[in-house]
Amino acid sequence: MNAPWKPGAAGSRDAFSAYICDDAALDVLRPVVIEMGWQPEKCNKGGLRNAVQSLSISASPNILMVDLSESGDPLSDINALAEVCEPGTVVIAIGQVNDVRLYRDLLGSGIQDYLLKPLSPGQVRDALVNAQTVFASPKSHDPSAAKKHVSVAVLGTRGGVGASTIATSLAWLYSGDEKLPTALLDLDIHFGTGALALDLEPGRGLTDAIENPSRIDGLFIERAMIRANDHLAILSAEAPINSPLMTDGAAFIQLQEEFRQAFEMTVIDLPRNMLINFPHLLNDVNVVLLVTEMTLAGARDAIRVLSWMKSNAPHVQTIVVANKVLPGTGEISKADFEASIERKIGFTIPYDAKAAANAAKLGQTFADANRSAKAGAVIRDIAKSVHGVGDGETVDDAVKPKASLLGKFDLKSLLPKKAAKSPAEASA
Repeated sequence: MNAPWKPGAAGSRDAFSAYICDDAALDVLRPVVIEMGWQPEKCNKGGLRNAVQSLSISASPNILMVDLSESGDPLSDINALAEVCEPGTVVIAIGQVNDVRLYRDLLGSGIQDYLLKPLSPGQVRDALVNAQTVFASPKSHDPSAAKKHVSVAVLGTRGGVGASTIATSLAWLYSGDEKLPTALLDLDIHFGTGALALDLEPGRGLTDAIENPSRIDGLFIERAMIRANDHLAILSAEAPINSPLMTDGAAFIQLQEEFRQAFEMTVIDLPRNMLINFPHLLNDVNVVLLVTEMTLAGARDAIRVLSWMKSNAPHVQTIVVANKVLPGTGEISKADFEASIERKIGFTIPYDAKAAANAAKLGQTFADANRSAKAGAVIRDIAKSVHGVGDGETVDDAVKPKASLLGKFDLKSLLPKKAAKSPAEASA
């Protein structure tokens, strides 16, 4: 379970507590509890509601047994219980509903076991022994078994340059085409469009994480994130605009840590103001896509961001992406833009208003809705390059156009050679 630790809880937690609705179940439970060496007084009369009330003001035990017999909505009530239980509490539920689907849903919500009434001493004993084993088992992770993980942050030099469009497209490509477990973190708390681009409701997961960072763990991630497909989960928000962002950024760091454990790819839609306020967001990021338009303002802000990156996040590989590029001469030519930022543009995405409108109408990401469009093809190239940098390639190698098969051959050497002219022919 995943509630915040209460002051002094670590040293004052009981080994066991139970909240049981009926006397018959208590009569079966108490002798087993005594046999286990625990105090029978910890077997309380009252079900799940009593447990929530009691644990909201006291430390939760190592092992908690709770009766769901009087619960009208067991899954919802278990979620309420999770809010008041410290991390690591092993929960055993008791009920009288014999339903396989409920059993699976309860296990999926984080409880250890579900026992069906009427209880038997052997059944209770086995459940408590198993719970004791789970609680006592080491929680350390084997470093050699750690998943490979690539984290990419998509940052726009200015609002409206298309960073969110690229972020959602990358997340969709990694999850849909590559079948990689992918997390999309939209950090525009008030005006994010990550969920909107995927035709989803954002939910309250991100705002809950910001308000209670100590609740963030694997179970919280599983519950709070919205599934876009089998391999893509999104965490975003549409916080009320009269509610300012009140956080020290601890929640964002904890979220990224959990993402590394649960996913192979993390795509972060990172607004400029978040980078300014929480520079530590890039501590564990592998690649930054700096999205810009080839304008005077875009060049100025690209220079400033690149300079900041060099000083504050030198470990991050940065790829510059020029988006919404119109044919012909724009405000600044590509050569002049590259000269001003002292860096090559890695990718150029052509402006395609029709493709953008098509994606919005379909409720799909830009790359998914426009697979045959040139702009969509460029975004797929970006996705491959980002993954290549995550695999250890340099940025220059990752963004370099791949040589064609014909380019590997010296075509001149394959042409028939002219016969040498005789002296007579030469004098003629």
